[in-house]
Amino acid sequence: MNKPSVLVETGGIKTPIREYMATNLITFTPDSNVMDVVNALLEKRITGAPVLNNRKEVVGMIDDKTCLKLLVASEYYNSPLSEQTVSNYMDDVLTTVKEDISISEAANIFLETKYKRLIVVDENGKLAGQISRRDILRAIRDINTISWKK
Repeated sequence: MNKPSVLVETGGIKTPIREYMATNLITFTPDSNVMDVVNALLEKRITGAPVLNNRKEVVGMIDDKTCLKLLVASEYYNSPLSEQTVSNYMDDVLTTVKEDISISEAANIFLETKYKRLIVVDENGKLAGQISRRDILRAIRDINTISWKK
């Protein structure tokens, strides 16, 4: 894998997140079976995925923590897990960012929120990818291998 070009200037890291974000994402729809989500998270070794409507617009996020609610709800309502859909469990409050914001701007968002990942959208508001805290760590590693301009 080639290292992205890292632009360092006084005032912060100007490299856009598009150079570090994941673009080949697993996605779900609100009608997806929640057990399919659990199986995909385990099989793909991921912790969450965006939820898209039929127009491919991001309408939510479902992750491992959200899926833990399955167990509690199943016990409480005495209902089988296999009958639940993503729409009942997804988080519909999420932060999206444009793909041209910088690595340092994304790091600031992570520092000021509880989010572990941010949904990245293009200029039309459609899903472009996802940037995670781990992706920012990769940027930090790459930045450490270059010289800072004075």
